[in-house]
Amino acid sequence: MSLPRYDHFINGARVPPASGDYFDTENPYTGEVWAHIARGNAADVDAAVAAAKAAFEGPWGGLTATRRGQLLRRLADLVIEHAPRLAEIEQRDNGKLSSEVVAQVRYMGEYFHYYAGLADKVESKVIPTDKPGVFTFTRYEAKGVVAIITPWNSPLTLTSWKLAPALAAGCVAVVKPSEFTSASMLEFAALFEQAGFPPGVVNVVTGFGAEVGEPLVAHPDVAHIGFTGGELAGKRIYEAAARNLKTVTLELGGKSPNIIFDDADLDQAVKGVVSGIFAASGQSCQAGSRVLVQESIHDELIRRLVEFVGTAKLGDPTRPDTQIGPIATRPQFEKVLDYIRIAREEGARCVLGGKARPDLGAGQFIEPTIFTGVDNRMRIAQEEVFGPVLCIIPFKDEADAIRIGNDILYGLAGAVWTRSLHRALYVTERLKAGTVWVNNYRATSFTTPFGGYKRSGIGRESGSDAIHEYLDTKSVWISTDLDVPNPFIRR
Repeated sequence: MSLPRYDHFINGARVPPASGDYFDTENPYTGEVWAHIARGNAADVDAAVAAAKAAFEGPWGGLTATRRGQLLRRLADLVIEHAPRLAEIEQRDNGKLSSEVVAQVRYMGEYFHYYAGLADKVESKVIPTDKPGVFTFTRYEAKGVVAIITPWNSPLTLTSWKLAPALAAGCVAVVKPSEFTSASMLEFAALFEQAGFPPGVVNVVTGFGAEVGEPLVAHPDVAHIGFTGGELAGKRIYEAAARNLKTVTLELGGKSPNIIFDDADLDQAVKGVVSGIFAASGQSCQAGSRVLVQESIHDELIRRLVEFVGTAKLGDPTRPDTQIGPIATRPQFEKVLDYIRIAREEGARCVLGGKARPDLGAGQFIEPTIFTGVDNRMRIAQEEVFGPVLCIIPFKDEADAIRIGNDILYGLAGAVWTRSLHRALYVTERLKAGTVWVNNYRATSFTTPFGGYKRSGIGRESGSDAIHEYLDTKSVWISTDLDVPNPFIRR
């Protein structure tokens, strides 16, 4: 039986790759190739950017903000309607639990609904000025063609975080999904045509970073880059964008502290730890991969955590009772195992897991792993593993917790577990992170900005803040004088 073949989506149509080449995409649970994906190059990027630019200067640019919102609302309804199908394809590509992927894709619809409503709510300002005889106001104008580059862990969700505000702002887009998870994005692209978007507003070019990502970032007609991924790739994109003074939104890595004080509800804290690191097999930029535990409850917390996590069921991610699925890619699987080896060599003590499970599926499974005896200076505590590997670090008091929590190059997220309102506010104020949860972990919403401090990124996604990432501000000065003042003197 022939396997599905996915072409690029350019100017509202399926377009074969200019090279004629395709690459395989595999199911990380079965290890089987299930589809062939178009292998793009610079010629495909040129075609996609040209289509986007024509749409921006033509039919899309001529729409009112209210009309853009109406199209986004139609799209949102279609996303919710087609969520099971889109989730099935994404799950087949990255091995995430079906139950989580379906919920994520449905929630994508809410993102587009939110920005549909926001599209015509971006209001300019009339500005009182100290200059007599002039009237001043601002305009917010779409930047134009934006490049959206997304990773393999939550491709559709993380695309929507960028694409929804970009479209609401009036921009057009060329999307480059991860080469490991391209199929769901190409299926999603077809919904734009059904929703009535003009051709070229959203384009998808698939392929590898050097062949598609680099020419897309460097393209002279791309005004802004939205990227989610690793720190090293983010730096390369930032450097390339800087050469042409392009703006960027970068959501990069994290090594987030999940801080548990001795007055916390330990049963709830254990659930928060599990949610923070073992959900999605730890393949999350916001993962709470460092658990900081107050010394007086250190041993008890470990006992409860090991007991709870030890019952987690690994296996087929399509089954509703499975709790931990496979690692999404073979390179990432090898990387996680390498970090487990490094942790042992550094002197950390593995109290749970620490091994691959070749008996499950195609063998791309790693047991949920917990290390104690971790010093925050160890590589296992400083570097992003992006897998089901947890470091437990003891602390003495609030000052010690804050010091350890901030002693990291990243600043994406963190959490505080305490019954004390004073302590919660005191610690959240001092943690250098873009998101801090109190007595919960991993909650996000289309209403609330998300992004990082330090090496965790630049800019914000979600919430009303995000739309301004895709807008330029123009100041307009209108003279009300009947006579021109002295032209040799600046007003």
